[in-house]
Amino acid sequence: MECTGAQILLESMKREGVDVLFGYPGGAVIDIYDELPRHPELHHVLVRHEQGAVHAADGYARASGKAGVCLVTSGPGATNTVTGIATAYADSIPLVVFTGQVPTQLIGNDAFQEVDIVGITRPCTKHNFLVKDVRKLAKTIRQAFFLARSGRPGPVLVDLPKDVMQARTEFVWPDAVSMRSYNPTYKPNLNQLRRTVEELAQAERPVILAGGGVIMANAGQALTALARKLQIPVTCTLMGLGSFPATDPLWLGMVGMHGTYAANLAINNADVLMCVGARFDDRVTGKLAAFAPKARIVHIDIDPTSIRKNVEVEVPVVGDCRLALEGIAEICDAKQQGRDWADQHAAWLAAVAQWKESKPLGYQKNGHLKPQEVIETLYDLTGGEAIITTEVGQHQMWVAQFYTFTKPRTLLTSGGLGTMGYGFPAAVGAQFAFPQKKVITVAGDASLQMNIQELATVVANKLPIKVIILNNRYLGMVRQWQDLFYNQNYSSTNMEAQPDFVKLAEAYGAEGYRITSAADLRPVLEKALGTPNPAFIDVVVEREENVYPIVPAGAALDEMLLV
Repeated sequence: MECTGAQILLESMKREGVDVLFGYPGGAVIDIYDELPRHPELHHVLVRHEQGAVHAADGYARASGKAGVCLVTSGPGATNTVTGIATAYADSIPLVVFTGQVPTQLIGNDAFQEVDIVGITRPCTKHNFLVKDVRKLAKTIRQAFFLARSGRPGPVLVDLPKDVMQARTEFVWPDAVSMRSYNPTYKPNLNQLRRTVEELAQAERPVILAGGGVIMANAGQALTALARKLQIPVTCTLMGLGSFPATDPLWLGMVGMHGTYAANLAINNADVLMCVGARFDDRVTGKLAAFAPKARIVHIDIDPTSIRKNVEVEVPVVGDCRLALEGIAEICDAKQQGRDWADQHAAWLAAVAQWKESKPLGYQKNGHLKPQEVIETLYDLTGGEAIITTEVGQHQMWVAQFYTFTKPRTLLTSGGLGTMGYGFPAAVGAQFAFPQKKVITVAGDASLQMNIQELATVVANKLPIKVIILNNRYLGMVRQWQDLFYNQNYSSTNMEAQPDFVKLAEAYGAEGYRITSAADLRPVLEKALGTPNPAFIDVVVEREENVYPIVPAGAALDEMLLV
């Protein structure tokens, strides 16, 4: 039976297991939207901005582990997705983004709402396609999902000309995907795993550094089991938080620019550093020449181009993080029987414990409402049983520091690109992935307004998302840098001309709460979190509170400012 391109597209989505797609209609995709009501298995979420669609699909992907999907029209609809695509690309999130395009005969003619979205997104997609023949559509979609999910995950864009969506052909679904030039390595080299075990067996001061790749590979349990077996302390990048339980005695805290004293000192005093699923970005390493100066480095990553890109390593291991960690554990069981790892690392663990005790994360309580106290109270009220999304800025770092993450896929945040406006629409995707879970966005008053229009999406879909606004009436992280490094020249960071967030929430049909004192924090927050309706919680915090520790730009990890 012949089908239109629109029918093939939607049927292909169902074959790929898609149940939710986020989108915004327009002329170039109107044929797809005309067909969509005849496919009730595909739940379409109408967002209020195309950037919100991509961030929502991204949040869905991070929370669920599935590929997120969005659908937008051509021209400005397509260009509005670019920030979201780049956000997903930086953090290796599996997305398939479908964009409408003008009819093939008009491509290159500067037609109405025409843009070369394939060319625009080439630097920030894992791959992209322009489909010019309806007979190749099903195969292209199959390849797009395969590419997005496999190897190092990432966003893939498929550009759909309007005439291809209207054309008809036989629907043939490929049973398998074979791409000659793309064969990611999953199974790590056994000799490299043996070399890793040799390094660990000789180490007196080992540290495990875990990144977002551990979460993407569903390797959290393997990581935790290995760290406990070998009694090795663990630190995580921002993207790795939740891959190792922060309640475990081996936990050091987050590493890097706003990492803990213990984590940063452990990195710089380690004799073996095993990095798993992280890419050694500048916010993690600080001054490269002074990073882990005493350590021999093992780097495990599925992407061979990430290894030795920033940091020289002694043992490169290309492969799936979970398979690598499990393989290391098996070799230890076979080759290191009877070894007392706890005794071998006793002096090191004692030193690490002393660092944790001597300079823990903290803040000065002075009677004013502190943002760190808000995060601590949030954790206490949720018991860690919530999905937390964040915007980007100081509040993001306070969440990373003071909310105790014990499970993977419970922190959704923009790490690599640092996208203000990410957290709120990402919460929409997470809530659709897990309708029964509590989903909470922690936002700054500036970041929230980047995609605040998605409150209409939340209300329209009756999503019980709560947004905690740490309102300091500043562009907070920029102000902090101006305070510490630019002679307190607060240029263009004063955000006092803010809306009344309570009235704004009510105008959209949500609930609004305001907290202005430490005494009101727990009772009002508890009430707001308990409502079944979407809500903004405007928490007026001390304006000039800074995030500490902080490693100044160009400084080594052990040169952090503590107060």
